[in-house]
Amino acid sequence: MSGIRTDARKVRAGRHTVEISRPEKVLFPDDGITKSDLVDHYHAVSRLMVPQLRDRPLMMERHPDGIGGKPLMQKNAPDYFPDWVRRAVLPKEGGKVTHPVCDDTATLVYLAGQACVTPHRWLSRADRPDHPDRLVFDLDPPDGNSSGFEEVRWTARQVCGLLGELGLPGLLMTTGSRGLHVIVPLDRRADFDTVRAFARDAADLLAARHPDRLTTEMRKDQRGGRLYLDTQRNAYAQTAVTPYAVRARPGAPVAAPIDATELDDPALAPDRWTLGTFEERLTDDPWAHADTRGRSLRTARRRLERLTESADGQASAGVSG
Repeated sequence: MSGIRTDARKVRAGRHTVEISRPEKVLFPDDGITKSDLVDHYHAVSRLMVPQLRDRPLMMERHPDGIGGKPLMQKNAPDYFPDWVRRAVLPKEGGKVTHPVCDDTATLVYLAGQACVTPHRWLSRADRPDHPDRLVFDLDPPDGNSSGFEEVRWTARQVCGLLGELGLPGLLMTTGSRGLHVIVPLDRRADFDTVRAFARDAADLLAARHPDRLTTEMRKDQRGGRLYLDTQRNAYAQTAVTPYAVRARPGAPVAAPIDATELDDPALAPDRWTLGTFEERLTDDPWAHADTRGRSLRTARRRLERLTESADGQASAGVSG
């Protein structure tokens, strides 16, 4: 990709020159994709990706032996990381964790040089880790359902439709894995318990509206081929894949923001864009004109309660009738 100045194993990124060890190391053996290719991707997408990462603690999914080897799901920033890589020390049960934080292109390139194939971000920022500014609905194809990704598309439309009823925006993203994320930007006033309860109640309403296709049942053997509305990521220290991140799967698919109109594109798939084809998405950011202002859940909660009461009333009337 153009725009990268490379001298031997060194990459210039902003105010820093990042040294990449073993740039020829193949990380995706079936595709011949090397560490240098990974670095090139993250350098190219940094303009769009760094704002999605800034101020957020990270979990690094590292593959030093390639994606065929055992991954390292690493939260702590090692002591050998350069001092210009920002850290955030946050509490965990029984101790604390020193997370890396990616505030600039150099850090993103450096992490790629450490074979961090996929950075997973917190849904909150380091200064207020208990108060998320993102709510996520994670939609994957239901097991045992031949419709597969078509069910994910349909469900994403239902989620976005309900969010519209609640006065909330919904940002869509392919995960590069199996499905889609619907992301709601928040104003950070509510804590994780409040946000998770809201997400679960919204999912329960959707499941009540479409009981033959949707469920909030956590046990797989109780889902009956219905799509599970997963809201479990909305909790302290949980992470979600970052937009524009490469996934450790054959073909090196990339998590890609999309516009709602793209749900109707028959070519849309969770792995539609890859490291090799993603450059075509860099000419237009689907979220550039989206409503990304953080919203309060107070009014949305009242609207959700009214909708739920109405649905319960209709259900009761149907039973009594």
